[in-house]
Amino acid sequence: MSDSTSSPTLHLQAPAKINLVLRVHGQRDDGYHELESWMQKVSLYDSLRVEITDSPGIALTCSDPELAVDSSNLAWRAADLYFQASLKASGKGAIIHLEKRIPVSAGLGGGSSDAGTLLRELNRYFDDELDSEQLLNMATSLGADVPFFVHEAPSVLAAGIGEKMVAVPPLSDATFILVNPGISISTAAIFAKFALTRAEKNSTLTGFQKLRPEDLSHGQFKNDLEEVTIGLFPVIGEIKKALKSLGADIVLMSGSGATVFGVFRGTVHQRAQKMEYAVSRLRQEFGEGVFLTE
Repeated sequence: MSDSTSSPTLHLQAPAKINLVLRVHGQRDDGYHELESWMQKVSLYDSLRVEITDSPGIALTCSDPELAVDSSNLAWRAADLYFQASLKASGKGAIIHLEKRIPVSAGLGGGSSDAGTLLRELNRYFDDELDSEQLLNMATSLGADVPFFVHEAPSVLAAGIGEKMVAVPPLSDATFILVNPGISISTAAIFAKFALTRAEKNSTLTGFQKLRPEDLSHGQFKNDLEEVTIGLFPVIGEIKKALKSLGADIVLMSGSGATVFGVFRGTVHQRAQKMEYAVSRLRQEFGEGVFLTE
C-alpha cells in the first residue's frame, strides 16, 4: 500500500448491530422472508483504510487470514459496485485494508456493515453523487442488513428484507455486553430450519403493520429465530442464562446467532458495578468473545 500522502485515504469505522426485535413472517416468492426488526448500532467496530487510486480495480487485504479478499467478500463487492455506478469515480479504484474485530457469522452484521459503510463513505467522498434511493438499491442488492449501515441513523425499525426503514430513538441509558461463543452460524441454514417449523407461507406484510415505534417496550423484545438456533446450539441458551444471572435487564440473541447480548440499564454507577463483575465472569469462559459496548 502506498504512502497516505500520495493518494487520498479514508479511515472508516464500521459498527456492529444488535437486533432488539426480530420477527420473521412468511416466505416471499424470491425465497427471502419478510422481517420486522428493531436494529441498533453498537460501539464494536471493524476498521477500514481505503486508498483511492488513479487506476481502476479493487485490492483488498484483511487482518483475518481466513476471510476471502476477492469478489466473494462483501466489502470488495460494495466498492466494486460503487466504482461501476459512479461517474465521478470513473477511472479510479481502491486499495482497502480491513481490520476485523466484529466476529464473523455472528448475528452482528459485520460484513454487511463493512459493505454499507464503504458505500456511504465512498459516496460522501465523491460529493454525494448518488442519491439515497440509488445507494439503498445498491445496498439491498448486496444483502438484507446492508441498507441499515448505509442509513445514517443509529437505530431503525426495518421491514421487508431490511430495506424499508424508519429511524427511531436508540435504546439509551444502557450498556450492552455481547457474548460470542466462537461458533459460525449460517443464516440461510437457520432460516431454512425456521421455515420447516412454521406453517405460515407467503406474507402480504407491506410495512410496519405490527411493530410500531410508539409500541417499543421491554415486552416487545423478541427474536423469532432463537428457538431454532438454541435447538441446534444449546450453548446460546446457556449464555442467556448466565447473562440473566449476572443482572442483565434484557437478554436476547442477535440475528440468527450465535452472539447473545445482555442489556444493563440504570444509572452510570449502577451499570458500572454490574459490568465489571459480569465481564470478568464471562471472560473466564468465553475470553475474547466478550465485548462491552454502548
